[in-house]
Amino acid sequence: MYHLIIGVALLVAAPYLLARMALDRDFREEVSARLFSWRSLPQFSKTLWVHASSVGEVKVAKILIQKLREKYPDRQVVLSTFTATGYELARTENLCPVFRLPPDSALILRPLLKRIDPAMLLLIEAEFWPALLSQCRQKKIPVLLLNGRVSEKSYALYKKIQPLFRWLTHGIAGFFMRSHIDADRLLKLKAKNVRVTGNMKFDALPETLNEDSDPTMTSVVFGSTRPGDEAPILDAMARLRKEFPDLKFVIAPRHVHRCDEVADLIRAQGLSMVLHSQIAQNSAGIPLILVDRIGVLNDYYRQGSIAFVGGGFSAEFGGQNILEPAGLGRPVIFGRHMNNFAEEAGFLSASGGGIQIDRPADLYTVLQDLLRQPEEVKRLGALAAQTVNQHRGATERNLEMIDSLMNSFK
Repeated sequence: MYHLIIGVALLVAAPYLLARMALDRDFREEVSARLFSWRSLPQFSKTLWVHASSVGEVKVAKILIQKLREKYPDRQVVLSTFTATGYELARTENLCPVFRLPPDSALILRPLLKRIDPAMLLLIEAEFWPALLSQCRQKKIPVLLLNGRVSEKSYALYKKIQPLFRWLTHGIAGFFMRSHIDADRLLKLKAKNVRVTGNMKFDALPETLNEDSDPTMTSVVFGSTRPGDEAPILDAMARLRKEFPDLKFVIAPRHVHRCDEVADLIRAQGLSMVLHSQIAQNSAGIPLILVDRIGVLNDYYRQGSIAFVGGGFSAEFGGQNILEPAGLGRPVIFGRHMNNFAEEAGFLSASGGGIQIDRPADLYTVLQDLLRQPEEVKRLGALAAQTVNQHRGATERNLEMIDSLMNSFK
């Protein structure tokens, strides 16, 4: 029934899709990448196929792929992504052959599986594609979910369609979850072979603090901001500039395409700014940098002294990754709605390396208090880094599970 629905939907949408492809170059390139990027791969045999949806998952996949190549030097590893941004980051990392995951249709997936001939499929975090899982079941390709997560929103949906969810995930040989919260949700859905192996995002962060990670300028970095974050950020920024006139700021929207929107908000506040892509020597006196490139946010976290991570002011977004600045030894401020990073938020708040605020209006007060106490900023940053270091090791635990499964299929 699923295949039938997808097939009918594609037929119905075909005229619109063809017309848009003819008129919209970006859309045409997107469709082409999704349909044909895998065709540039050579014929492989018994690959280890890693699938990571977007940028965050690709960063996790990076450390896993490095370990897989060390442990299985005779195996070819291939990586697929769903989003264009994830694909570009994966290509930049150049760890292994990479391609865009095609539409979830058996007609397209069958020749793909024949081309890469996977011995195992390793899904990162929350990638349940019905046709893909069905094809793997038919071809007896073992599937593992690594760094698994089930958000509160996803859990509510899966609970409503529980029989369908059990059918969908029936062929997954193991669910290796990043937290007890995620594992408990899966167990309530009657999933089997569920284990907690920890969060590989801790392993993907810098191993230790070093001299290069010490702040080189006094700045506050607002990373991964979502709609609704910028208004309280800019209000706090304007007020802080009066007390700390030399203070620098960085804003990095979670999605680069929002930069024009955020730039308009900045201008409305009367603040001077420069885009990251246009930084020049004569921009040194400008107090605000707007980041319009992916892959550079960690460099700004490293240079700054305090980090705010967006997405936590609204339950709709559920927070963004707070571990990256924490791993660099920066105290991290975030909102109350951290559904997607609940365990990480709990770890950092308990240690003191993270500061969770209930209201957007509290952002100014918290930043003001920290900026008046530079030594306290360093102390809290060290606690954040210590928290990250205490929770490493998930990648090695997952590798043990992968090795055990591979041995059982020999």
